[in-house]
Amino acid sequence: MRKLLILITLAAGTSVLAGAMPAAAQEYRWCLQGRQTGYPGDCNYQTRAQCMASASGRNAGCGINPRAAFAQRRPRY
Repeated sequence: MRKLLILITLAAGTSVLAGAMPAAAQEYRWCLQGRQTGYPGDCNYQTRAQCMASASGRNAGCGINPRAAFAQRRPRY
């Protein structure tokens, strides 16, 4: 009985993981830039305040993500 319960649990867990979708990559507007992160840097910040808080004490600054700034927009129909 115990083996059957373990087998059912493993089968359910495998089916849940098999249907999982990978996370979509996002281009956030602000990048942490410095010696440790390079250019364009760590572009994981939606606001300048988030970026500046992360840069505090790290000898780094914040800049606009070039991929987000110069991205081509889709034409509206």
